[in-house]
Amino acid sequence: MTNVNTAQATTTHLYTAHASVAGGRNGHGRTDDGRLDVTLSRPGAMGGEGAGTNPEQLFAVGYGACFEGALTLVARRQRVQLGETHIDSAVELHSVDDGTFRIEVALDVSMAGVDNDELAVALVREAHQVCPYSNALRGNVDVALTANGVWVAGPRD
Repeated sequence: MTNVNTAQATTTHLYTAHASVAGGRNGHGRTDDGRLDVTLSRPGAMGGEGAGTNPEQLFAVGYGACFEGALTLVARRQRVQLGETHIDSAVELHSVDDGTFRIEVALDVSMAGVDNDELAVALVREAHQVCPYSNALRGNVDVALTANGVWVAGPRD
């Protein structure tokens, strides 16, 4: 992978993660540095044993961590103190009647140091523009966002 020039921006490579998976949902996954080494198991709700983790859980943790990093960057740029920040992430797996599958995501962002709802919403909205996971999913995956309990964006039930 190389640097990419677009009409508006130039990207610079920062990091590449490497992992190996064998056995799919009932297998094993490991990063090349050994820091992540997991047994994978189909969830009980999908007829599996649920003895390990699953791709949706890993995605939920990864997206939550990445989004919090983007939020921290946005807050620092605006000189806003977030206080203790917590992100509850949910990744839903759906089957589609054409035989395919899709995911939906919800991120509930809590920022203890931000008591202004408008500011909280603006920070989460901007973090959603900065976050690489959000950018990868945009237009492909429904992502619902809340900031300190206030609706920000995404589909509503």
